Amino acid sequence: MLQGLLQLDGGALLWIQEWVRSGLLTPLVVFYTHLGDSGMLWIALSALLLCFKKTRKAGVVSLLALLFSLVITNGLLKHLVSRPRPWLTVEGLVPLIAEHDPNSFPSGHTSASFAAASAWWRTLPRRWMRAAAVALAALMGLSRLYVGVHFPSDVAAGVLVGLLCGWLAWRLWTAWEARRPASGS
Repeated sequence: MLQGLLQLDGGALLWIQEWVRSGLLTPLVVFYTHLGDSGMLWIALSALLLCFKKTRKAGVVSLLALLFSLVITNGLLKHLVSRPRPWLTVEGLVPLIAEHDPNSFPSGHTSASFAAASAWWRTLPRRWMRAAAVALAALMGLSRLYVGVHFPSDVAAGVLVGLLCGWLAWRLWTAWEARRPASGS
């Protein structure tokens, strides 16, 4: 059964390579996926949120979620699982970018994007902001499939880890807020 799932994983990437990739879309997707390198897009947006009183909480919680994502994904799971990148195991798959980390599972880009989006979903003041965060995170995960550097199961695991990290950061923030003395007392 596991072998069948692994074949589906590789087959999905070959299907994307054959039917979805295009000359018009590729430069846009490659640019967007590189914005997620080292979590820089999410760190920059979180830092920007720190600048405004209404979104400061969202900035703090997302930075904490990103830290959790880094430790769990890149510090622990990638080394524990040691799954090779798709182009090393899927015959005929051509990656569109160079990825120097040999470990594929889970997707760090996806984990970081969903860690931030999950934190923002709970803390941003406007509904459109929360929806935009989820859309940007989903696009990041899809970009990793498009460029051929992650299996669909890597991205799915990255989503789950990211959601967990965002939830954990939010829970820690709310616990800290509950213990903090009320302002104006």
